Amino acid sequence: MDLHNTQTEYDVLIVGAGVAGLSCALHLPASVKALVISKGGLRESDSFLAQGGICVLRDCEDFDSYFEDTMRAGHFENDSDTVKCMIEHSRETIDELISLGVRFARERDGSLSYTREGAHSRPRIVFHKDCTGREITSRLLKKVTALPNVTLRPHTTLIDVLTDGARCFGGVVRDNKTGELCAVYAKNTVLATGGVGGLFRHSTNYRILTGDGIAVSLRHGVAVDHADYVQIHPTTLYTKKRGRRFLISESVRGEGAHLINAKGERFVDELLPRDAVTAAIFREMEKEGSSFVRIDLRTVQGGSSALLKHFPGIVKRCREEGYDPLEEPVPVVPAQHYFMGGIRSDRTGRTTLPHLYAVGETCCNGVHGKNRLASNSLLESIVFARRAAEDIAKDTSSIEHTDVDFSQYANYRKLAKQDKNRVLKEIHGENK
Repeated sequence: MDLHNTQTEYDVLIVGAGVAGLSCALHLPASVKALVISKGGLRESDSFLAQGGICVLRDCEDFDSYFEDTMRAGHFENDSDTVKCMIEHSRETIDELISLGVRFARERDGSLSYTREGAHSRPRIVFHKDCTGREITSRLLKKVTALPNVTLRPHTTLIDVLTDGARCFGGVVRDNKTGELCAVYAKNTVLATGGVGGLFRHSTNYRILTGDGIAVSLRHGVAVDHADYVQIHPTTLYTKKRGRRFLISESVRGEGAHLINAKGERFVDELLPRDAVTAAIFREMEKEGSSFVRIDLRTVQGGSSALLKHFPGIVKRCREEGYDPLEEPVPVVPAQHYFMGGIRSDRTGRTTLPHLYAVGETCCNGVHGKNRLASNSLLESIVFARRAAEDIAKDTSSIEHTDVDFSQYANYRKLAKQDKNRVLKEIHGENK
């Protein structure tokens, strides 16, 4: 695609190549011509960073407790029908991932292994070591790359959505390397732009995730809900270095790791919801006058061998930072991790602007409520991205559009700064 202030046409424009964007592309009919763009490289999405795992309904008897765990973690602000929809489609989602070649940990008899994380009443999370997100997303990327009807364009940023106020008919994108612009006309546009971590000083997210989908939605009056619902993860590896924070998966606490203070004393139930654990850590840090607390991985069930088998990436990174988790507690600190608010969408991904969809972390369909239950994010993204693709497949309309005036996008840096401030204002409120 020649980006030189030109125009091109697709049936679907998907903005974002994480698990949500890829899942949507994968489930489109072969007759639908789709363009998937990624602000960074095709492997620079938070989906690749997910460590712990992906939730699944264990059996029929597990439904009520899984539902209750999700609702309780979300402070009962969740949309109950959306939560039920996600849970009901969880087993078929895992089965499909396995059919695509995704490897999950197994017991000796070949059955799936399950782990437990904070706020879960029982183990219901399947995983691949401590890099489940990378395992799932890389498999999806491989499948989508092979699709003849899908074009992938990395290092391409959405500048604006195209709309006449009555419907969305595509977007304006920018080649990050050349700065050239292109109007992409599309019957349907899917925003899968991820979270807002790049707007925070301390975050587990890639820095390029700055709420681009949220910004363009706000610009055009597309409904955005609960932008102040930002989740802080309790345990990221403490460092004085700049850049993205390394997450110490909640699974380590689910497997028995202890949070301790400077005296080596436990000060919180490690399996409480994330916001409760985070609050306890901040209280302990304030009491001690310290910049971090510690997590002791030596108490993980199964000892050192289990730690090395289940969490090799975490052990490796801690050692790179000068800490051996097999010999000593590791310093940790809370950091921004996930965005529960976002572009209002229904259970098919539809937003308040016709022909504009939102899926994954950038949307707010009510499934998480005020606080996300651990390991529901990958599941939610896949389930509702597929439903969006199925809804798009029913569309028989044609593309109707007006030509784009590229001059309004000439000062890209000014636009980007305005977008950043617009999203931050929405997150923090008028006076913060």
